[in-house]
Amino acid sequence: MNKTNNHIKVCLISTEIFAWGKYGGFGRATRLIGRELIKKGIETTAIVPRREDQEKEENLDGIRVLGFDIRNIPETLRIFRSCDADIFHSQEPSLSTFLAQVYHPRKKHIVTFRDTRLFSDWLVEFRLPSLSKIQVLSNWFYEDNLLVRIAVRKADRCVAAANLLKDRAGKKYHLSNIPEFLPTPVILPDQIKKDPAPTVCYIGRWDRRKRLELMLDLVRSYPDVKFIIAGGSRDQEYDTILRNEFAKYPNVELPGFINQFESDQLSIILSRSWVQVNTAAREGLPNSFIEGCAHKCALLSSVDPDGFTSKFGKYVSTDRFVEGLAYLLKNNRWKELGEMGYGYVRENFSLDVAIEKHIKLYQNVLMENESFSAAK
Repeated sequence: MNKTNNHIKVCLISTEIFAWGKYGGFGRATRLIGRELIKKGIETTAIVPRREDQEKEENLDGIRVLGFDIRNIPETLRIFRSCDADIFHSQEPSLSTFLAQVYHPRKKHIVTFRDTRLFSDWLVEFRLPSLSKIQVLSNWFYEDNLLVRIAVRKADRCVAAANLLKDRAGKKYHLSNIPEFLPTPVILPDQIKKDPAPTVCYIGRWDRRKRLELMLDLVRSYPDVKFIIAGGSRDQEYDTILRNEFAKYPNVELPGFINQFESDQLSIILSRSWVQVNTAAREGLPNSFIEGCAHKCALLSSVDPDGFTSKFGKYVSTDRFVEGLAYLLKNNRWKELGEMGYGYVRENFSLDVAIEKHIKLYQNVLMENESFSAAK
């Protein structure tokens, strides 16, 4: 029997869900996708590691969120065993992907590659940890062990949130088929109003691998440019050091962490900004790039996932950010590049387009099972 949206049950599996103190790209994507699936009449559950102040079961934007403590093995296994869904969709593979397959072998399993990390990428994480090297090793064990690799190869469908990840994931996991592209949804603003004077923003976590110290070079070099540096670090000592340094300059705004699910302040900042800067040592395709382009910001970065930076901004080496910003500001080059990025994101990542592709994927995967049964 062909399932309508109202009869499809989806379980999103992720390492986070943009709530309860954990605010990363995986979590932002998981929460937004889940929220929009609910609006389309799809019953949606999420299974995530339980964070501070999070109950074992929560309701978030209509999503039933089940939180587990990996140190409590009986509880964790019970949660995975009890979850009822037609499709288990991992937002980046992890040990949770394996557990879902163990307890629900007859259900459909989909994996989205969001930031496929090779050994060299883990070394960057270890050298520049968000909190500690022990935390990085813990993440590595949970997200990149033999059981995870087995689960990826057993998945019914593998997709990638960026084209650059298709070959990378295919080689890492020895996949027989190259993953197809599945866009991460972004909300296009109703209106975009740029500041009359040059305005540059940084949006994201203040992790060490994000290299916020490079923003200080820009701030010092352009005293007549307004810089809005949003976000914060989970490492309070590191956060305080950076915040004190930025506070020395009158051309810097520090709005702190912004919850984009509870406020439109992030959209307002992007709408005001001419250029969005990303100083990270490495990235997949960050949500901030997609959101920046959705607000007609030109990009300035030393990473170029899917050619976003080179096509819609200025791609520079680590020591060329100052020259790169000069290039974008000269003759208002940023404006044409921002318009180009907006058009590309509207066509490929807008909310309706991306969610419809998710639903179509779910329907196709479920139909494969029906076709097999009919053939028998």
